[in-house]
Amino acid sequence: MDFRFTPEQEALQKEFEGFCKEEATRAPEGWIGGLSAEETDEGWAYHQSVVKKVAAKGWLSLPWPKEYGGHGHGPVEQLIFNEVTAYYRVPALPFHFMTVAAGIMVYGSEEQKKEWLPKIARAEINWAEGLSEPNAGSDLASLNTTAVEDGDDYVINGQKVWTSGAHRSDHIFILARTGTRESRHKGLTFFINEIGPGIEFRPLIFMNRSHFYNETFIEDFRVPKRNIVGKVNQGWYVMMAGRNFARANISFAAAGKRDLEDLIEYCKQTQSGGQVMAKDPLIRQKLAEFSIDFEAALKFAYYLSWLQSKGQDIAAEAAACGYFSSELNLRLANTAMEIMGLYGTIKRESKWAPLYGKFQDLCQWGSGFTIAGGTTEIRKNVIAWIGLKLPRG
Repeated sequence: MDFRFTPEQEALQKEFEGFCKEEATRAPEGWIGGLSAEETDEGWAYHQSVVKKVAAKGWLSLPWPKEYGGHGHGPVEQLIFNEVTAYYRVPALPFHFMTVAAGIMVYGSEEQKKEWLPKIARAEINWAEGLSEPNAGSDLASLNTTAVEDGDDYVINGQKVWTSGAHRSDHIFILARTGTRESRHKGLTFFINEIGPGIEFRPLIFMNRSHFYNETFIEDFRVPKRNIVGKVNQGWYVMMAGRNFARANISFAAAGKRDLEDLIEYCKQTQSGGQVMAKDPLIRQKLAEFSIDFEAALKFAYYLSWLQSKGQDIAAEAAACGYFSSELNLRLANTAMEIMGLYGTIKRESKWAPLYGKFQDLCQWGSGFTIAGGTTEIRKNVIAWIGLKLPRG
């Protein structure tokens, strides 16, 4: 395949870059990107202001059909936008919005498309994700949260965990069991609704005291039947409509490339044992290997978008891309900590923290990224079963 952009795509890339360079100048002091938008009030305010501008330009709906407020672009244009915003650390995308939007576009009714998609495109909704449970993470089809029909509503009861950004959210999507436990993924239903009585969030705090994840307790939470996306007992397929996009997301690779560039610059300016770090052959070798790996990860993501533009199923390839990129970022964070030594463990609030404590934070976030959206082990299974056609043993 040929990775060269068309003139129209090059023009879009330049437009995105110009916007991101300008918005990056407004970032709070010490901004390091990543999950920072959820952790502090300053980061959240910055995130919201950027998202509103992006929505006003129509960039949240680049690949959507024009009749639903989109531009009708393909997956390559969306990937260009994701790469540029991630590289410049501009928090331009609302959390989880693509999972809901993709589910509605593929499985939603015409009424749901007209009601929900314009709101999503205008960034009027902040979504929380009600999927994983204490005993149903990697094996999500074993979840226990139930939804019982009651008149015009379904009443939901259960518990969710690792609900990222819930403390900043006003709406939630929930995968709940409407069939029997034996029905597994064929007995699950996908609900969307405004957060209200019956939903309680409790924070899960990182070792560095930051707050991104939450526990979610659901008690008699009522959701109108009209807010079921797709059909009852077919919610698994609605959820999967947006999952491949998340697994193939280029943001890991693009953000990691920028982090690597920062680490290289740090090594050029820092001495150890009377020698500039960048001249140490072992360090140079590690940095060179990472440079190659991140370029491979970026090209891999564009290969997937090319496959998508041809209408091909990319489940196995998306799992491979997500696996490679998430593990790569974790390796980079750990290597950076080895290079920086004890200075790398200093918290971002200290004036002695290299790069505002970026890699100290990444070491804690990075492990989570090998779990969120599908663990490394699950991704390997998808590669084996779907990509390599190996038997399930």
